[in-house]
Amino acid sequence: MSLLKDRNFLLLFAGQGISRFGDGLYTAATAWLAWSLTKDPTAVAVVSVSAFAPAFVATFVVASYADRGDRRKLMIATDLARVVVVAAASVLLSLDLLNLPVLVATTALLALIGAPFAPARNAIVTQIVPDDRLQQANGLLQVAFRAAFFVGPLMLAPLLAFGSLQSVLVVNGLTFLGSAAAVAAIRVTRPTPTGARTGLWSDLGAGLRAVRAAPDVLVVIVTFVLALALTNGFLTVGLVAVVGQGGQYGLFLGVAGVAEVVGALLLTGLRIRRLALAAVLAWALLGMFRAPLGTVTSPALTVVLLTVTGLASALTDIPLIALVQQRIPSRHLAKTLGLWEAGVAGALAISPFVASTAITLAGVENAFLLSGAAVLLLTVTATLALAYVGARQRGQEPVVTAEGGASVSAPKGTAVTTGTSE
Repeated sequence: MSLLKDRNFLLLFAGQGISRFGDGLYTAATAWLAWSLTKDPTAVAVVSVSAFAPAFVATFVVASYADRGDRRKLMIATDLARVVVVAAASVLLSLDLLNLPVLVATTALLALIGAPFAPARNAIVTQIVPDDRLQQANGLLQVAFRAAFFVGPLMLAPLLAFGSLQSVLVVNGLTFLGSAAAVAAIRVTRPTPTGARTGLWSDLGAGLRAVRAAPDVLVVIVTFVLALALTNGFLTVGLVAVVGQGGQYGLFLGVAGVAEVVGALLLTGLRIRRLALAAVLAWALLGMFRAPLGTVTSPALTVVLLTVTGLASALTDIPLIALVQQRIPSRHLAKTLGLWEAGVAGALAISPFVASTAITLAGVENAFLLSGAAVLLLTVTATLALAYVGARQRGQEPVVTAEGGASVSAPKGTAVTTGTSE
């Protein structure tokens, strides 16, 4: 916990906890508002998708600005712009002008403005924390993110009981101001630019080449996105079908959320040496314990299964972020994290439809089993891919050329020419 004694990290920890509290509150508020306006579950789904679709489309592209500019200033500007959007939504609501199309447009605009924030935030960690503390730092940040996001929806009922939806939006705007103030107080040195100034598309191309040059990172990111698409919808759509009671459904979601917070907290005290393998195998653990959920009738056993999968969920992303931070050069770090965030947004958008389709075609029990089996198959494939990548990397050794002492790699047993003739 010594990282919390570092002023810069403490500001980031507190500020992003406040921000995620606002995100959780806003997510619950927009879903409730969509239902209040239409009494149509499809409208709630449309609003939810509008919160993810812009991030899927834009996050990787706009993350380039976090790599080529000042990440801290970008985060502050993003927070302040979101304050303006939330304030406008509050005014429209008070004037009774916030109908469903306007709500969808507002939610999409807020997501679009916020697209560069998460990549910039995860990338700025490397400017605050030394490399050997990145896993601990990410674990602590995930504790703040998950706990605060979990608390946010719980505050909707008392805010509505003692205020109104306008007051909910005001509180949400204040959380963005709190986040901006905390980030503004952070003191970090902007990384020194390397080489000539590049344009957007050149920078994006260089970022993709950087990811391809770290194939283990690519394997872990692809595994995460595909596994999330196969599993996340079953925690919402699938669990509703299993439980059938609103009270128990809320309780079980709470258990899974608390387990994720505990898992993130536990990971702050562990040192994982093989980050890529840990991030991949965590999905196998999640798949094994998620698969039987469709057949369980005991609430106690359901709690046990959700607890284990919640702990495993924390293990899927904390090592991934630390791996990216360690393996990708700083000038391409936000873009790589943005690529992951874009994939996550896409997976979250389609996962409920994957779950509902599987349940409709195969039934609840078989759908959960199929989801677990698919994740296990994906994990085996990813593990074999990591083994292949490791073997390829071990099969190369550094070779020093005669010109300028530049180091390159070549397969063992092959010769490297220097480009000169005798």
